Amino acid sequence: MTGRERIEAAFAPEGTSEVAAVICYEDIFIRDHWRALTDAPWWQQFAPDVDTQLALHRQIAMRTGQDWITLPSCGTRAWRAQAELQVRPEGVFLVERGTGHEQRLEEPPIGGGLIPEGEFANTDTIEEVDALISVPPAFDAERYLEEGQADLARAIQADFGADLYPIARVSSPLWSTYDMWGFGGMMAMIATRPDLVRHACERYLAWAEHWVAHAAVLGARAVWIEECMLDMISPAAFAELNLPFLQRLIEAIRSHGMRSIYYPTGDPGRKWDLLLASGADALALEEGKKGFAIDIAEVVERVGGRCVVLGNLDAVGVLQDGSEQDLRAEICRQLEAGRRNGARFVMSIGSPVTPDTPVERVRLYCDLVHELGRW
Repeated sequence: MTGRERIEAAFAPEGTSEVAAVICYEDIFIRDHWRALTDAPWWQQFAPDVDTQLALHRQIAMRTGQDWITLPSCGTRAWRAQAELQVRPEGVFLVERGTGHEQRLEEPPIGGGLIPEGEFANTDTIEEVDALISVPPAFDAERYLEEGQADLARAIQADFGADLYPIARVSSPLWSTYDMWGFGGMMAMIATRPDLVRHACERYLAWAEHWVAHAAVLGARAVWIEECMLDMISPAAFAELNLPFLQRLIEAIRSHGMRSIYYPTGDPGRKWDLLLASGADALALEEGKKGFAIDIAEVVERVGGRCVVLGNLDAVGVLQDGSEQDLRAEICRQLEAGRRNGARFVMSIGSPVTPDTPVERVRLYCDLVHELGRW
């Protein structure tokens, strides 16, 4: 079976006979392991032309051996025709010849976190929220294709990506409010201004649905829904301010013929029923850490075959620091748990690959899953 076939089978009612191997947040993995994944200089990842990008994506995918790929969009054909990279003594620049605009590029720092950084707003009125979160434009799929913004995704799928399962990523509406308020502000607003939080979530949901439409045109088969820190709010707040918007987002994904993979970080704790009530097609969780435990056997017991389960192999204790025997043993344990979920299972890791984990180790993990995950 191809990687695409393995994952498609996991979503089928009867489950899969061969388990797929994936990692989460492959963009972070690529950023932190660029020099080990490709001989190309770091600035080539910003190249405007499709051929360069296609070659990079092909080389990286062949090195890892995992079974899915995050589909990228690209600039319009008109923009690509007049954009170029210029390497100068003073730095690397992305230059638009038509306008003369220049952007100095910086090499992405290794080991950056998942949490977005920036200045946060002190907004406490609906008008201020509306000023910060615009209404998304109507998505015109025909124009998007005509302008060529799906050219790279189409080229990947026509070249080497036909055997890989294509996905896209989006943030849940409530988690998106972090971008505006930051952690402290988000938590304070949830506790004191639920009316304003609901309004912000409506705006962020509209944007999430907009990007879901983009993902469908790119050719994605599933959308990964990221949600961070919301184990820190009460079940009542989760049910009121998160679940309704999450359910609507999942329905939007389904309306485009795609699957949803829900990844809430942190301790599921008292929210198991709420997580399952989301209606997501698949559930992915962190490994046990940060003072809590998430055992894959318990996950499977609670899910009971109602949706696909993704594995949560320990990215540090096992993938990075464990022996090959440790890695093999944990893969076998997770596979056995997945089999009890009616073989509706995809082997994954619970959090991003660390900078200190060699690319060869990731390849070994994928190869072992393919060797051991045949039922």
